Amino acid sequence: MKKILIIFLAFLFTLALRAQDISLKVEYPSVVNAGEQFTIMWTVNSGGGEFAAPSFNGFTKLMGPQTSYSSSTQLINGKMSHQTSYSYVYYLQASREGKYVISPAEFTFKNQTYASDSIYIEVIGTGSQRQNASSGGNAGTSEPDATYAGNDIFVNLTLNRKEVYLGEFIAATVKLYTRVNLSGINEIKFPAFNNFLKSDIATPPLTSLRQENVRGTIYGTGVVQQFLLYPQVTGDIEIDPVQISVLVQQKSKQSDPFFGDFFTSYQTIPRSVASQSMKVHIKPLPGVKPADYSGVVGQLSMKAALNKDTVNVNDPVNFTITVTGNGNLKVAAAPELKLTPDIEVYDPKITDDLKNSITGTSGQKTFEYLLIPRHNGDFIIPPVTYSFFNTSSGRYEKLTTREFRFHAKKGSDQNSGGITVYGGVSKEDVKYLGKDIRFIKSDPGNLAKAANIILSRRSFYSFYAFAALAFIVILFLRREHIRRNSDVSQVKNRKAGKVAVKRLHNAAICLKNDEIDRFYEEILKAVWGYLSDKLSIPVSEMTRSNAVTALSDRGVDEQLLDSLKNILDTCEYARYAPSASETGASDIYEKTSQFIKSVENLLT
Repeated sequence: MKKILIIFLAFLFTLALRAQDISLKVEYPSVVNAGEQFTIMWTVNSGGGEFAAPSFNGFTKLMGPQTSYSSSTQLINGKMSHQTSYSYVYYLQASREGKYVISPAEFTFKNQTYASDSIYIEVIGTGSQRQNASSGGNAGTSEPDATYAGNDIFVNLTLNRKEVYLGEFIAATVKLYTRVNLSGINEIKFPAFNNFLKSDIATPPLTSLRQENVRGTIYGTGVVQQFLLYPQVTGDIEIDPVQISVLVQQKSKQSDPFFGDFFTSYQTIPRSVASQSMKVHIKPLPGVKPADYSGVVGQLSMKAALNKDTVNVNDPVNFTITVTGNGNLKVAAAPELKLTPDIEVYDPKITDDLKNSITGTSGQKTFEYLLIPRHNGDFIIPPVTYSFFNTSSGRYEKLTTREFRFHAKKGSDQNSGGITVYGGVSKEDVKYLGKDIRFIKSDPGNLAKAANIILSRRSFYSFYAFAALAFIVILFLRREHIRRNSDVSQVKNRKAGKVAVKRLHNAAICLKNDEIDRFYEEILKAVWGYLSDKLSIPVSEMTRSNAVTALSDRGVDEQLLDSLKNILDTCEYARYAPSASETGASDIYEKTSQFIKSVENLLT
């Protein structure tokens, strides 16, 4: 039976291995320094094949391949899945500056060949920094400002453009650059973006950094956040810097000469960096704004639909207008319908399906109008116009829907009663309800003089004055109680004697029960606790010298100080030699009680 089970599992393993798709992936640094050593690792999710590495032209091969293997099998709900991974690692060294392309590696399995992606590596050196700086470095607008050159960590706020029309989007990117090890981001403070309407772009959390060549220096970079900015005013607007607090890992001590960094500990230090402020110029929209302007700057298309062409009077009709395109669709106003008074129209129900990306906001916005005809007949919905500003052409453009018609017919209730409804108010015949008018009663009835009310009595005002005075007294006492209890040290000072008496009472109980060790412990607690509360010195900082000095400064005579020293010496000695102090326990209790009473009288 066991052999059959093993053969069956092996068969399932073979099927799972054959069924999986074979993929060959590669991991490598995109930028390295000249002379730097680095690794390239290919990973294939299958074994039993033949791996062929490409030629490393332009690089020196130091070691490789180093192979490793990992495997995992899962059985979930009767379904078995098996994953296998083989890794091939090569150690290379960059020789000369330049940009190099390494051909794909190949993996042959059962007469089928699978290839990885090509490898693109840029090798830079000390001499390439000026060259990159003069040529503009990386292409695009994401190149950091030259003022950051040489910084080991900085943050950069980049804008895709710095001159736009009013309402046209600006794509902003916050990017972090570092040459030191980071353990995380502590806090991010974005600007207020005054005079902008901000929409966040879904940005994956920053979990890893990728290498980039920034003016001849290799940085680990990562995008922190991206968002769209829609200006709401014209003119020059300044955007405040972005502030980021990061956690930097630093060595807490020097490396061991024998073990290197193996036993080196690290500490996390917060560090704050800020980007440069940015200025943008917002141009006003040219020309005369149309009366039906929607407020959208971008590109739009529009369509409309009517759900019914025949309804009964007072039954609703849904008229839907859908605006699709890209731009600041969030501020798109509802189109205006020009209908006859015989059609009652409600405010539209607005729904949108918008997505933000680095290219702007795109999607659609739907306006659903509820129309109710109030009498029978044929009705016309005139063409609806909707204007927007096209950034491509630099002028206003108008969209127009077609004309819609529908018919409202009489219902059964209109045919029988002949009642017409206008404006949502139903008209009914006047009905006589019988006793719908009530006359005022003229009989005066039985009137009697009321008894003296409580407000006419002197006792009421006396009681009122007494209650007010009692309230003022209670309020004063309560405020005084709160004031006295607000200072914790003063409260402990006032209650020090009572607390000490309770502890002495516990010591007396221990003495009565012949618990001598615990008796001396309670005596010490009573003395130290009393001195700590009375002198406002924490128990953790209370020592014999501190206590004697503080008492002496407050005018306690030498006789009481000698009594304190005698009590402390006797109790401490008794804790380690109980047999030598049992007969003097009662005497120590009396001395301690007398010492606390004397000090309480002096320091009150």
